[in-house]
Amino acid sequence: MNLTTQFKRASSALVIGAILSLAAPAHAKDDQLFKDLGGKPGIDKIVSDLMPIILADARINKFFDKIDMKKLGVLLSEQVCELAGGPCVYTGRDMVLAHDEMGVRSAHFNALAENLQVAMEMNKVPASASNKLVAMLAPMHKAMVRNPE
Repeated sequence: MNLTTQFKRASSALVIGAILSLAAPAHAKDDQLFKDLGGKPGIDKIVSDLMPIILADARINKFFDKIDMKKLGVLLSEQVCELAGGPCVYTGRDMVLAHDEMGVRSAHFNALAENLQVAMEMNKVPASASNKLVAMLAPMHKAMVRNPE
């Protein structure tokens, strides 16, 4: 094979590789957390177990009095799935808009994170995966909390 042919094949491979990388969904980069959470069925189960924990938690249950918990569960599953590198797309509102004027404090945010960790423990999610997900959710604190104290 001559040098020109090698160059043409290498160029074609680069172009095809570039096209494939652009066409690949963003979650394809790293879906290990998604897998560690049990994929979509595992995430759905975690969220399903989380809902009654939230409603039983006197620290935060007042925020959910008038909320459609079924719809919230779907949105939380989408959000966790997307964050974890899964094939889902979060279809809910922006976190700032969704939590504006709710009066969420750091203690409330932390209570929800604790509840999520309990739900993950119930589903035997490895501690490393649980910690990674909570760390990924931590930046939402700024969007959700209006009264940091």
